[in-house]
Amino acid sequence: MEIILKEDIGKLGHKDDIVTVKNGYARNYLIPQGKAIAATSSDKKMLEETLRQRSHKEAKVTGQASKVLADIKAATIKVGAKVGENGKIFGSVTNVQVADAIKKLGYEIERKNITINGDAIKSIGNYTAELKLHKSVSGTIEFEVLED
Repeated sequence: MEIILKEDIGKLGHKDDIVTVKNGYARNYLIPQGKAIAATSSDKKMLEETLRQRSHKEAKVTGQASKVLADIKAATIKVGAKVGENGKIFGSVTNVQVADAIKKLGYEIERKNITINGDAIKSIGNYTAELKLHKSVSGTIEFEVLED
């Protein structure tokens, strides 16, 4: 069944995407929850017009997100952590601490948009993370974990 998403749904699509899902998933969950509508021909035409009008604004937002990503990549991101005698961190560094370090640079990034690459960070050193600023703008940033 073809549906039009009314909001972003992880691993399915973004708002205003037309996707095909199983009938039961659409009828029993997505449509009753208000997360999607059935993709009739008239709804598709209305969506097409809306997307055409929105494309100019979208280009501007994508440009701004690309600039922010380039600025963050160029900056040195330092995350402080409490460290024991042998260089091991008490606990681990998460995307929350990385988001706080980016906030100190002057950029407000939600923690859900930061994915740390690899295993849990339990020692000081240099690491990478995936930063997703927009559905079409994402990149890898480097950060350094230092003793607090």
